[in-house]
Amino acid sequence: MAKALYGHIGQAPNKRLLEEVVQLRARVRNLETELAELRSREDEIEHDHVEELMRLHEPALT
Repeated sequence: MAKALYGHIGQAPNKRLLEEVVQLRARVRNLETELAELRSREDEIEHDHVEELMRLHEPALT
């Protein structure tokens, strides 16, 4: 069994598998970038909304 394990470890990595890992890592980077942009945009919208609410005049109590 030790020889079988050693043979498995000693084999060259599968080229197709390596390419897939590279593509998946690139996809994760793209998604992380997109998420950061969306969060930033959401923060800007929230900030603008708060400013708009602050400009509204409250009705006077009579």
